[in-house]
Amino acid sequence: MKKLGFIALALFVHTAFAQTNRFVYQVTMKSDATNKNEVKTENAYLDISKDKSLFYSENRFKRDSIMQQNFQSGGGRGFNREQMQELRSNINYSVEKDRNNQKTLFKDRIGRDAYVYEEDRPLNWKISSETTNIGEYKVQKAETDFGGRQWTAWFTTDLPYQDGPYKFGGLPGLIVKVEDTQGDYSFDLMKNYKIPEIAALNQFGNTIKVKRTDFLKQQEKFKKDPVSFMTQSGGGGSSQTRVMGNGGIGAPRGSGGRGGNQNPADMKKREERLKDEAKKNSNPIELQ
Repeated sequence: MKKLGFIALALFVHTAFAQTNRFVYQVTMKSDATNKNEVKTENAYLDISKDKSLFYSENRFKRDSIMQQNFQSGGGRGFNREQMQELRSNINYSVEKDRNNQKTLFKDRIGRDAYVYEEDRPLNWKISSETTNIGEYKVQKAETDFGGRQWTAWFTTDLPYQDGPYKFGGLPGLIVKVEDTQGDYSFDLMKNYKIPEIAALNQFGNTIKVKRTDFLKQQEKFKKDPVSFMTQSGGGGSSQTRVMGNGGIGAPRGSGGRGGNQNPADMKKREERLKDEAKKNSNPIELQ
């Protein structure tokens, strides 16, 4: 009987990992250090398959779907500007965790390009014996210091995943809730369901592979002068590798709808929006 029970458990785990599960988290953010009363909330997806997981914005997924449908129809239908505006996201990054090689890849857009780096800081958890219930799950407490913040997580062993939202993971179960002690950022599991496979996010322009330190340098340059950053022909860290959306190396800049004749009024609005967005991201999720 014990052997049969073990086989049944093994089959359950195999079946769980043979399909993709989507976990929907509510992300709460106070990204403007000058206005902590402004709380931004939106949903994000954590898609988990046998070999990897991907964390990204629900709004980005919806925008990508609309754009993809438009491209497939030849672009004749155009975009509903109001609808696309409503789907703008404060979560411009995505996080991919590769279970086979234990790597975490962080990708975020700076200006026109997407930058990707491999996370080089391990998560050192202190697991507490404290337990409670969150929704339908029995959860256990764990704490860690990461990115200049102290985080408290609650994980459950009811689900066979050692994963979580953002870069968090590595606990003996799925993270149901994680928040920093200042109350600036929190991720709360809302629901989950099955999907055919992990989403394939659209990638426009170039993807530049850099070290984390180079990414931070480029990010700081953009924050100081986003307009100048976007008009520069160079960019990227000292150890960058430029990869086209189709996988080619050494992609030339100037493609993918850049440049061209733009209305001066539209350019001015874009400049003002970039500067305003840079100012409002003065309290990022990672402080160091």
